[in-house]
Amino acid sequence: MRPSILYPLFAPIDTLSGIGKRYCTLMNNLCGGKVIDLLWHLPSGFVDRRCYVPLAHAVDGKIWTGKVRVIEHLPPKTKKHPYRIAVEDNTDQMILVFFKVFGDSIVKQFPVGAEKIISGKIEIFNGLLQMSHPDYVVDADKPEQMPLIETVYPLTAGVTNKMLNRQITQALERVPNLPEWLDERFVAQNNLPCFKEAVWQAHHPQTLADLEPNAPARRRLAYDELLANQIALAIVRGRLKKQKGRSLANNGALKEKLHTVLPFALTDAQKRVIAEIESDLFSNYRMSRLLQGDVGSGKTIVALMTMLNAVECGYQAAIMAPTEILAQQHAETISALCTQIGVKTALLTSNVKGKARKTLLEELANGNIDILIGTHALFTEDVTFKDLAYAIVDEQHRFGVKQRLSLSQKGNLCDVLVMTATPIPRTLVLTQFGDMEYSKIDALPAGRKPVQTTVMPLSKINNVVEALMRKLQTGTQAYWVCPLVEESEKIDLSAATERFESLQKIFGNAVGLVHGKMKEAEKNAVMEEFKQGKLKLLVSTTVIEVGVNVPNATIMVVEHAERFGLAQLHQLRGRIKRGTEAGSCILMYGYPLSAVSHERLNTMKATEDGFLIAEEDLKLRGGGEVLGTRQSGFSNFKIADLSAHGDLLLTASKDASLLLRQDPNMQSPRGQALRTLLYLFEQDEMIQTYKAG
Repeated sequence: MRPSILYPLFAPIDTLSGIGKRYCTLMNNLCGGKVIDLLWHLPSGFVDRRCYVPLAHAVDGKIWTGKVRVIEHLPPKTKKHPYRIAVEDNTDQMILVFFKVFGDSIVKQFPVGAEKIISGKIEIFNGLLQMSHPDYVVDADKPEQMPLIETVYPLTAGVTNKMLNRQITQALERVPNLPEWLDERFVAQNNLPCFKEAVWQAHHPQTLADLEPNAPARRRLAYDELLANQIALAIVRGRLKKQKGRSLANNGALKEKLHTVLPFALTDAQKRVIAEIESDLFSNYRMSRLLQGDVGSGKTIVALMTMLNAVECGYQAAIMAPTEILAQQHAETISALCTQIGVKTALLTSNVKGKARKTLLEELANGNIDILIGTHALFTEDVTFKDLAYAIVDEQHRFGVKQRLSLSQKGNLCDVLVMTATPIPRTLVLTQFGDMEYSKIDALPAGRKPVQTTVMPLSKINNVVEALMRKLQTGTQAYWVCPLVEESEKIDLSAATERFESLQKIFGNAVGLVHGKMKEAEKNAVMEEFKQGKLKLLVSTTVIEVGVNVPNATIMVVEHAERFGLAQLHQLRGRIKRGTEAGSCILMYGYPLSAVSHERLNTMKATEDGFLIAEEDLKLRGGGEVLGTRQSGFSNFKIADLSAHGDLLLTASKDASLLLRQDPNMQSPRGQALRTLLYLFEQDEMIQTYKAG
């Protein structure tokens, strides 16, 4: 249960004064429905009203704050005109301008001869200083009522900055004095305030530096959030490691057979990763491991080698892919090898229907199928294994946590391996996959040659087509990737269909087209023709991003490359690294090219290291975008920014591990305080999600 000391912070937002039903809905949409959500809604700027200067030195377009005396009222002659009031200080005069006011109230607020402290934006109109609707007006003898620094927040329609400031002030008053959960030496070394002081400082910036991610108050809050995340994940990881499983230890006969039919030798990196996975498989506890390997590093063979452990023990294995194209790719590679060693495989996708599906499911249920390869169709209720012992999920981030857990539940004490070809920065591995053990294939098979990447403007498209014509005549194949399926009135991009038609006029029937809106059967037919070499040029959208394997295709043209993310461009370029010939990748950009797009394309030109590219992508786009989606069960950080706080995350990861080794039940004074931290950042919910799995 949540500690009672936190109850005021987790109360509904309408328990604050001044929040009605309509405003409550607006606030809920802006930042959330609880009081604590206001605390995590940090300011984006502030208005500085501290600089008092004489009116004679006021600057057009700037905020001016100072004491003035009311000289006279200048009521409007008609309702269309504004109400004006002349004021002065000892150096100059100014006109205050008001639209749609009631004369009586404004006369009471600004009696002639009264002295007021006012603040607002100065304008010069017809040579005279004027201020329309001052932001603040207070009596001269009550200067403390003037907010010298007004915090500015991200807003939504219907919510003003003044309203939000009032609500956040109330929320800050509810922050209790909480026990310190950070190590005293760490706090002192990093000059960090306590939690309550950090929240207050974060909402009361005094300088522009206070708005930066690495301001002491924000670093404190970011570290608190990251530490809560890492402790929660470490608890989950510890519980998963203690879940009883079953050993898949065997004499390795099937793996030996596979080695004899493989047309290549495994790399040292593949051998190391297989050993890491098997150390889990052979134990009496359930495996939950992430396998990361760059495009073309040989993850499929690693998957097959480790699945044979389950088969040899008399159990079943399954591998699930996010798209039918990728599932078929796995099926072709795996079934071709398994046929030679006497292991039965099957492919299950949504296109397997009727009698064929019924027969497949019967064979699966009675144990005649050793390895099942498929898409999300594996999730359906009627898919029943005789004894699933090992499940592999490819491109994990395209599935939710609950989907992965539901696949493992189809087995009895099932081991789970998730794989991704999307290079993931170390910081994201710690946060998005922190519940899992981690393996990485960090070398490509021998003989793979580098890809030459060229960046050029779209204005040179005719030169590219001419060069492509010469290359295709030598027998090679090529991809031409477009970012959209159809023309959009709002975004001036060349559609795949239009580009296909224009290239077909030049290359004739040697050109094929694949895009996401095609029926699966049509798409697969075109891909098959391309694989067989009947088509020389394939125009497509990003449906070819993952898993497509055509070794003879060594050229890729990406149109409007500035519209793609770095990880996506890297995945696309990986399609032409399948063979032994050197590839050529041409990234064509349109104008205007933003600074971020320019940096992105330069990175692609400079390196093929997927992990280096991933780190750069994180800086440019942020964690959720790098993975393409934010899945339920993964942390969407409220304060922490991994591109700015990566160092804090690594420290938090070590701190969490050390803490749980020394105090696994969190019973020490610090452990008790950290329990409060977990509830404060709602990490208890993530623990429950995994416990349910």
